[in-house]
Amino acid sequence: MEEMLCTPTPVTTAEGIRALLADKGGRQYYSQMKEMRVDQEALARDLEETCKSRTRTWLEMCAHCGMCADSCFFYKANNNDPMQIPSYKIQSTLGELLKRKGKVDAEFMMHCMDVAWGQCTCCNRCGMYCPHGIDTGVMFSYLRGVLFKQGFIPWEMKIGSGMHRVYGAQMDVTQEDWVDTCEWMAEEAQEEWPDLEIPIDKEDADIMYILNAREVKHYPNDIAEAAVLFHVAGENWTVPSEGWENTSLTMFAGDWEGCKQNVQRIYGAVKRLRPKMVVGTECGHAHRATVVEGPYWGGQENGDPPVPFVHYVEWVAYALRNGKLKIDPTKKIKVPCTLQDACNYVRNDGLGRYTREIMGYIAEDFREMAPNNEHNFCCGGGGGLNGIGLYREQRNIGLKNKLEQIRATGAQLVVSPCHNCWDAIRDMMEVYEEHNIKWSFLKPLLIEMLEIPPHIKHNA
Repeated sequence: MEEMLCTPTPVTTAEGIRALLADKGGRQYYSQMKEMRVDQEALARDLEETCKSRTRTWLEMCAHCGMCADSCFFYKANNNDPMQIPSYKIQSTLGELLKRKGKVDAEFMMHCMDVAWGQCTCCNRCGMYCPHGIDTGVMFSYLRGVLFKQGFIPWEMKIGSGMHRVYGAQMDVTQEDWVDTCEWMAEEAQEEWPDLEIPIDKEDADIMYILNAREVKHYPNDIAEAAVLFHVAGENWTVPSEGWENTSLTMFAGDWEGCKQNVQRIYGAVKRLRPKMVVGTECGHAHRATVVEGPYWGGQENGDPPVPFVHYVEWVAYALRNGKLKIDPTKKIKVPCTLQDACNYVRNDGLGRYTREIMGYIAEDFREMAPNNEHNFCCGGGGGLNGIGLYREQRNIGLKNKLEQIRATGAQLVVSPCHNCWDAIRDMMEVYEEHNIKWSFLKPLLIEMLEIPPHIKHNA
């Protein structure tokens, strides 16, 4: 008998994750989805209990004016296809679910899935341009949660949600793997920086650093680079052995219980180690999931994290402004460069002023994209879209909009302090065979241009 991989039940075991991973590309998973029964009673009850007045009012008051159309990079990249207008996309999915009171079949739920994950990154740009203040991105986040409960989510999102629930991270990185990686990176870095340490579970530190599991799994040098910058800045810092993972594929999946678990692990580390501040790595959605949405999932009644939480760009700007990090003016970026604003910390938390402050320190020829800052377009890979094979063709089409923005600046380098943006830019350069533009996180750029204080041992 064929094992059931596509069910409404979240994945909570390592065996369940392995079974999904063995189904290459989700072939069996999607085949089963087509035959899955929609629990119409549960769906109607869920919509009645969770779709509150704000969302229903937004859907009812939409004037179908089309003002949101040009705000969407998918609409622009798809030759102004009217089916890509944000208002149409949400009315034809969530709006229809409400009108039909949950009386829909698997085919319709798969249509909703295709739109919610394949035609929207929940970047929230459309909400800035609606004359009525309707935020379609927020509604699509809600729709993802509705679909998750019924089991209609992309294969990769099902796996990602399970990884968080089983391993406490978006990838199968155990606590032992994480601690071993920190020790390995500290040892590697000490060849150049003899006094460098990566302190684990140090209590009462000024900074607790949290990061992206992909750095542990695929980019461990990023951990060493963060350690170097904290070391040179003279920070009293630590990483937690548990609660170190800052990302949330559960948020992309619409797995709200999983989101709560993620945040509680991080907040639990804060309670255990008592840092004065938490700094999160160069990742946009991780900041949103932990700092913007996280307090509500984590049960913080005042809507704030238990201690100040800042994105990495905030810490870097502070360190440069206060002289903790100093830039050798002869080593500034010489080539024309531009900046990719990540939706989840610029549009959703107003941090664009910090990224521009940083560029003022490190770049000689900084060129803004048009539009920019909170008006900037999504990279084209956010909201989980980078990792969903089913929608790769749609994502690649969407990347064109960002590539046109970058090319228009004449930049030879894109500074991208966000993992998803970095991945999307890497992929667009490959897909569209653009060989004249490079891209980078902040950390390696900063290390290359640092003035090393005389008290810091450094083997150049």
